[in-house]
Amino acid sequence: MADFDLFVIGAGSGGVRASRIAAGHGAKVAVAEEYRVGGTCVIRGCVPKKLLVYGSQFAEDINDAAMFGWDIPTKKFSWPVLRDNVLAEVTRIEGAYTDTLTNHEVEIIRERAVITGPNSVQLASGRKVTAGKILIATGARPQMPDIPGIEHAITSNETFHLEDIPKRIVIVGGGYIANEFAGIFHELGSSVTLVNRTDVLLRGYDQQVVDRLIQISVRKGIDFKFNSTIDRIEKLADGRLKIAMTGCDDIEADQLLMAVGRLPNTQGLGCEEAGVELGDHGAVKVDEDNRTSVESIFAVGDVTNRVQLTPVAIREGQAFADTFFGNIPARVDYNCIPAAVFSHPPIASVGLTEGQARERLGVVKTYTSDFRAMKNVLAGRNERSLYKLVVDEGSDRIVGVHMIGPDAPEILQAAAIAVRGKLTKADFDATVALHPTMAEELVLMR
Repeated sequence: MADFDLFVIGAGSGGVRASRIAAGHGAKVAVAEEYRVGGTCVIRGCVPKKLLVYGSQFAEDINDAAMFGWDIPTKKFSWPVLRDNVLAEVTRIEGAYTDTLTNHEVEIIRERAVITGPNSVQLASGRKVTAGKILIATGARPQMPDIPGIEHAITSNETFHLEDIPKRIVIVGGGYIANEFAGIFHELGSSVTLVNRTDVLLRGYDQQVVDRLIQISVRKGIDFKFNSTIDRIEKLADGRLKIAMTGCDDIEADQLLMAVGRLPNTQGLGCEEAGVELGDHGAVKVDEDNRTSVESIFAVGDVTNRVQLTPVAIREGQAFADTFFGNIPARVDYNCIPAAVFSHPPIASVGLTEGQARERLGVVKTYTSDFRAMKNVLAGRNERSLYKLVVDEGSDRIVGVHMIGPDAPEILQAAAIAVRGKLTKADFDATVALHPTMAEELVLMR
């Protein structure tokens, strides 16, 4: 008899969901976590980052308030107050995740676990445990390039613990993490330079929407260095960083943030020794049922490097637990996954971009609305929103919705239902507008 029916390695979003659901189906479950319950999203990812986005947005809101009749004589920001309140909220949510597991009688083992065989793991304390099934849910970590002086750089993990907001920060990367922190630090008063090794930002998002973000960011004062790479990093006597560049002039800054991708956490996990096949960058290879090359070992979430999004990891964990412990066969549908970039302003997207639609479907129609939000008009802010519908001309079906503007992610969630439900442009046209809102632009495009 095994010690557990299911042993989960990693108490992040996917691991917690799988543990809870499997236990709810009657399985005896344990989860090992060497750091903190909650994983990347809760502890050092989407939750604390979104709180920083909210905090930084007040910089613009306070400026705009005067045109709405509010007299705010001083604009004083305290980074320690925001930082400490965010970290306290992270601790609160970690407690809620822990309570969820405990209430479902999941044993939480606060140690590192290493796979030693198809049905066995060894804990850091030396304890050996057996299980009918093992689930790898160890997530991913920020990638750090091999550059002389890289020890002087930080990753997104460390941004939540900075002593002060840097006066000058260089952010390296072209993805959502780089662009989100560029907006956060700019709004909080830093001089921001974003360095990217190519001339492409936010690969996979609609180019017209990305171009709008770049235009707005440049107007706000964010400096972009495209087709540029870092050769070496030197820390000067006064604490500043001297960054030697190729593709642009050398840069001096107070902080350097690397946001160049994330690598699956499989190092030293025992995967290869146990026969678990790994793919590119150490990702665990799995089939449609989240099963690895070893019949009793499974994996969900970022460690598989399929789609590195928290809601996807949760769905994978749920599907795994329902399939193998609830006798409810389930698989995740990876089509039509909504995504957002919490930049300033935010981007939201679902379905095919215009380029992807033309490549796959041939003839498509696009409809756009380029407008200033009512709030921005009264505030005298010239920032313009852009909404875009991509329509399959043959069927009139809306195959993509792409947006940039205030609250775009909040609006897109409902639009994603329409895209997944295969609604047509005629369905949108027949829907009465909710006025005055920004969202009404989705049903007014002609």
